[in-house]
Formats: sequence, structure tokens, C-alpha cells
Amino acid sequence: MSVTHGAVLTVVQPGQGDVATIPGFGAVLKLTSQSTSGLVSIVEHPFPVGAVTAAHRHTREDEHSYVLAGEIGFRSDDNEVVLGPGGYITKPRGEVHAMWNAGSQPGRIIEIITPGDGFENYFRELGELLTSGGAESKPGAPLHESAEFVDLAEKYGLTYETPDWLDDVVRRYGLSPATH
Repeated sequence: MSVTHGAVLTVVQPGQGDVATIPGFGAVLKLTSQSTSGLVSIVEHPFPVGAVTAAHRHTREDEHSYVLAGEIGFRSDDNEVVLGPGGYITKPRGEVHAMWNAGSQPGRIIEIITPGDGFENYFRELGELLTSGGAESKPGAPLHESAEFVDLAEKYGLTYETPDWLDDVVRRYGLSPATH
């Protein structure tokens, strides 16, 4: 009897995938760690004009981004770049990073997360938390400081931060900072 290890044949047609509704920032789960034996997760993110992710750090996985449409800015620690369609970047685990729409048209990226290890479920759970009203922060405090949000981030090995460079990026590109 042979035992198969690794990915299984998975087909995701254009426009298909499991949608995680995250206010201001979406996620379409294309390939999950379940179908790839934990090797990789692949998520597509739309970037509306003016959108910026909250700055965060991964402790368990690296993210590799491929720009499909628009101009997407990336900052990972002290390195910043804006990429157009066809551009790639790796954001290594341990580095604080954020991404934003740096242009005047909607953008889209593919995020390749290695190892997969179920990280795509973070987007599902984050969407549920944010759309259910389950995360409440103190008045004037960022949502990512709420106890529910912190617990979810810890579960997936994430920390959210406010690096010195974030206000400058928001100002230069006229962005609306994410509340998550």
C-alpha cells in the first residue's frame, strides 16, 4: 500500500474560492493548508483605493506576494517598494510589515503563505470577529488592541504594532488606516 504525502489535486476556477469578509480588506482563500498538507496557503486580497493593512509581524510563516492588478506598496522593516502587476516580494517572518494600495485604481495581490499550517483560517476568524461586533476596543483605541483581537492574533502567532514609519506611509499615499 502506498501512502501519499503532499498536496492533492485541487482546482479553483477564476472567481472561485472561500470568501472571508473583512471590512475594508477582503480575502479569498484559493488553496488551503488542508489541500496542500500544510505546505502552503494561497489567498487573494483585493486592495481598494486608499486601503492599508495594519502593521503586523508573523512568527511562524513567511508571506510571498504577487501583484495581479494596481500598484501595491509594501513595507517590511526598513525596506519599502511599490510594485505593479507581475511584481513579487517576500515578507520574511519576524519583520513588521504592511501593504497598501499606492495607486488610483483598485489593486489585487496573491499571497502565498509558507508553511500553510492553517494560517488561512485566521482570515475566516478575523472576518467573523469583525462582522459580528465581537471585538470591542476602548474609545479612541485601535481595534487591534481589543482583548478578542489580541487573543485571535496570538492564536496565529501574530503581533500588531504601530511602527514609526506607518504615519509617514499613510500621509504620503493618502491612505485610510485599517482598524484591524
